[in-house]
Amino acid sequence: MARTNFADQNAVDTVLLSGHRGVQSTMSDRPPPAEYLVISRGQWDTAFSRDEIQNAIDQFYTWLDRLVDEGKIKRGRRLTYRGKTVKRQNVSTDGPFGESKEVVGGYWFIVAHDLDEAAEIAKGNPCLDYGLFLEIRPIDPQRATPENTR
Repeated sequence: MARTNFADQNAVDTVLLSGHRGVQSTMSDRPPPAEYLVISRGQWDTAFSRDEIQNAIDQFYTWLDRLVDEGKIKRGRRLTYRGKTVKRQNVSTDGPFGESKEVVGGYWFIVAHDLDEAAEIAKGNPCLDYGLFLEIRPIDPQRATPENTR
């Protein structure tokens, strides 16, 4: 069985998901499970009421708890709106958002055999239908070098 070395792949490949649901792909030769960082981004769609958003959040936690119990997700954390950005020459500014209007709301980890499977698991997140989207990134266990970073 051929093993995929994720460190040799482009570690900055990003899968962005929106509210579109896809068809699950299957592979006969799958690498062992690995962790994928999921970053929840965006803002709630203003077309939805506060109660509808709360319902989506409640559905999210039900979905998350089920996948944690199945061993497909490892819990992360919700992030607050406060933060600092630190740049070169010790310049520090308020706010973690830079120039983006997108809010990073939280993160967790998906355990999957490849990036496609991780994306397929993430597509079940009920919040996707309410304005949020997810960025999924492979976790590279190798120490950073000039060759494997951009």
